[in-house]
Amino acid sequence: MSDYGVLLAPDVLKLERLLPGPLERVWHYLTESDKRAKWLAEGQVDPRIGGKVEHRFRNSELSPEHDLPPPKYADCAGAVSMLGKVTTWDPMHQLSYIWNEGSGSESEVCFTLEEQGEQVKLTVVHRLLTNPDDRLSVAGGWHTHLNILRDVLEGKTPAAFWRVHSLLEEEYKVFFATASVVSK
Repeated sequence: MSDYGVLLAPDVLKLERLLPGPLERVWHYLTESDKRAKWLAEGQVDPRIGGKVEHRFRNSELSPEHDLPPPKYADCAGAVSMLGKVTTWDPMHQLSYIWNEGSGSESEVCFTLEEQGEQVKLTVVHRLLTNPDDRLSVAGGWHTHLNILRDVLEGKTPAAFWRVHSLLEEEYKVFFATASVVSK
């Protein structure tokens, strides 16, 4: 399993990670604010279809390095809020929600969990990424956030978010320019 995301369609990104289980533990890191804050963003997820999703990102604080964002993301130096709405709620298996609701550039993210022995396969599919710059940012962002989740679950210290994200965004720029859409 490659850590790199692939395009299932020009506007659909898919990433996978094999994580230490059990399944319930990974689910809690997707749905509970205090646990999600360690790898993505704090904020409530109302456990029902139509429920409110809140994210308060503090990417600079996801590792002890507390790095600053590059100039392109200067407006992300502090807390950044984002709202969404739950579209799928299937505990321990699948969570989907509208990403960046009300922004004019809404998309949808879907998390699917599958047990694989003592590990859990997490699949993230982010749809409706119509803007190429957003697609690059999202690819680098999910890749970095999922690496941090794996580090947290394995008890490792994560690398600085912005340093890693900047490198990955450049790699995805080259990768997407030469890659073709893959089948699901």
